[in-house]
Amino acid sequence: VTLLNAVLHMRHSLKYFDKMRCLRKRSAVSFLGILVICLLFMNLYIEDGYVLEGDKQLIRETATHQLNPERYVHGFKDLSNFSGSINISYRYLAGTPLPRKRYLTIGLSSVKRKKGNYLLETIKSIFEQSSYEELKEIAVVVQLADFDSAWCEGMVQDISQKFAHHIIAGRLIVIHVPEDYYPVLDGLKRNYNDPEDRVKFRSKQNVDYAFLLNFCANLSDYYVMLEDDVRCSKNFLTVVKKVITSREGSYWVTLEFSKLGYIGKLYHSHDLPRLAHFLLMFYQEMPCDWLLIHFRGLLAQKEVIRFKPSLFQHMGYYSSYKGAENKLKDDDFEEESFDIPDNPPANLHTNMNVFENYEASKAYSSIDEYFWGKAPSSGDFYGIVFEKPIKISKIKVVTGTEDRQNDILHHGALEVGEKIVGSKKGRQCTTYLRLGEFKNGNFEITDVEHKVLFDINCMRILVTKSQKEWLIIRSISIWTSQTPNQ
Repeated sequence: VTLLNAVLHMRHSLKYFDKMRCLRKRSAVSFLGILVICLLFMNLYIEDGYVLEGDKQLIRETATHQLNPERYVHGFKDLSNFSGSINISYRYLAGTPLPRKRYLTIGLSSVKRKKGNYLLETIKSIFEQSSYEELKEIAVVVQLADFDSAWCEGMVQDISQKFAHHIIAGRLIVIHVPEDYYPVLDGLKRNYNDPEDRVKFRSKQNVDYAFLLNFCANLSDYYVMLEDDVRCSKNFLTVVKKVITSREGSYWVTLEFSKLGYIGKLYHSHDLPRLAHFLLMFYQEMPCDWLLIHFRGLLAQKEVIRFKPSLFQHMGYYSSYKGAENKLKDDDFEEESFDIPDNPPANLHTNMNVFENYEASKAYSSIDEYFWGKAPSSGDFYGIVFEKPIKISKIKVVTGTEDRQNDILHHGALEVGEKIVGSKKGRQCTTYLRLGEFKNGNFEITDVEHKVLFDINCMRILVTKSQKEWLIIRSISIWTSQTPNQ
């Protein structure tokens, strides 16, 4: 018995030591794992002193096109190194440095195409669709980004011959960046299983745009990017200025005046250095239009702010990549789109039951969005209280959408009011004048200033009969005439 107990005790001891060896082994593995992780983190800091760990993570996630903008916005905004210009020597192929700062710079980057060339037509459209007064506020910068010097020289001759007076007037500059300044463009990562030449093309395009943005950073207050095969709407600058004015007091990074690619994207010029650095940092990861989405999100603009009608239209038939066909068109483009409503500042409110986040403000915006309320009852209203009394020349209201053509105002009227009362939050008019009834869900009236003798403080859409259908107010457009104080 004693011997048996001894044997059992010995077996128990061996199991215990085996268990301890396993634990030590696991501890060693865990320790090595922790050590590797620590070394990786140290490497992130040692590799580049000014780049934060969060931004290294951003680089890794960008490769899968799955960034988390909210997570990295503060780190990216605070990177002081991103606010400085990139040290590049530019060659002036035509024109000279601008003598004064302008309101808007229009940037174009162009390379040799295997089929078709639309650059001259694009430049022509910019100038022809602008008035003399508008031309004084714009600068056009064309970057010839091809490494074929003979092609560049030929394009410079054509541009100089056709647009000599614009070059002399300081409105047009043609630049080039030597190939020596470009990073490696061969043997890059194939994140989306693109062929190597496609990866090289889009990666070089990112660098082209980065160099162009870097050059334009101090030329004007605002910057808009166009491609080299674009047609412009008439008086597009006046529309852009009106939209920018309407956004005063609100935060934005990118305003979009076309839904296609890298066309018609507007930026504050003070953001261009950061955008240039951003495109260079991720030049081989993904196409530029995808990178723009991430840039906007990283600077805390979550939603697209796109305006209709579009001011720029893609006109090229052949792509700059291998001459492939590119038939993309913006169906929101209007060549004569200068009659844009003013929509003066106002407080918006409704007593209707609002569906989800389709709040009242979305009907009054020129952005492609709308108000959506659940089945309204007789007496329900959508109200607008203007910050200042105004004179109105024209009013247009559209309800329903193409997808929901029955969600219109079936029975309603439009009224304008005066004699405002109440506190700032609860202001309303005491007297209203009815201007007319809705027909087929729409309302439009002109010469309002001749029909309304008082200065207008309020406007409201009044439901005159209950309906089972929900109500979408797609857009409210107001054109003002001379204000009472003028």
